[in-house]
Amino acid sequence: MSSRLLLAPIALLMLSACNTVPPAPHPLTGSMDPGFGEAVKYDMAIQVIDPDPVYTEEGSQPGDSGAKGAEAVKRYRTDKVKDVDVMETTSGSASGPQ
Repeated sequence: MSSRLLLAPIALLMLSACNTVPPAPHPLTGSMDPGFGEAVKYDMAIQVIDPDPVYTEEGSQPGDSGAKGAEAVKRYRTDKVKDVDVMETTSGSASGPQ
């Protein structure tokens, strides 16, 4: 019984050393963790629409009615698909076993 009486004040003393006050919120984000929400902010930033897009002459334009898409589907269904323009993006040679 005396050991329990001795352990109780020691346990209370040890518990009093624990930090029970939460840290102050970050002044800019209001979060306890300054990195909280960074992934979401990054994802939003990379998905922002280009404010000055460049459209090709033969490509879809803003406000198109879908006529070009309908023609493409029609060519696909009748097996008259346009050939793909092949272009090379690199030059040089590769080395390795031949």
